[in-house]
Amino acid sequence: MTIRVATPEDAESIREIYAPYVEKTAITFEYDVPSIEEFQQRIADTLREYPYLVAVKQERIIGYAYAGSFHARAAYKHSAEVSIYLNENQHKKGIGRQLYRELENRLIRQNVFILYACITTTERDDDENLTDASIRFHQKMGYTLIGKHNLCGYKFHKWYSVIWMEKLIADRADRPNDFIPFSDLPRCGIQ
Repeated sequence: MTIRVATPEDAESIREIYAPYVEKTAITFEYDVPSIEEFQQRIADTLREYPYLVAVKQERIIGYAYAGSFHARAAYKHSAEVSIYLNENQHKKGIGRQLYRELENRLIRQNVFILYACITTTERDDDENLTDASIRFHQKMGYTLIGKHNLCGYKFHKWYSVIWMEKLIADRADRPNDFIPFSDLPRCGIQ
């Protein structure tokens, strides 16, 4: 498996991975699968400021992870929100761990110190649209629970809560260097 920076040309493969999450799960609160053109735009927009990575095995994209702005205000630039999605058949193989580690390495080079993950949660043990696998994954990756928004998302005729988890990936400097947009990193962080 290799990890590389995504390109807009990867949009169709990324959409194929994401579609089941929209159609079958409450992991994402989108109701409709975005078009290929929408994914191309999302990838291009993300890469201006943050990394968007894909895991490739035998020339096929099997997962992706990306970062985005935690909040728009300038004081938040040293923080980022992260997301990860794997092909339905690629869970529990270490792919997510490798993607997140590479994402973290690139974010550290951008002078990002803390990461946030917004994760859907349910109180029901028998919810056919959601498990606690994402929470367990983030805990294994060193994230800790910091907050919860109760019953704020409605999907599949049910209300869902979201939790926020955080991870410090580098020591906060008293006077940090400026945030470096991903597109300004040498070689744009490409392997």
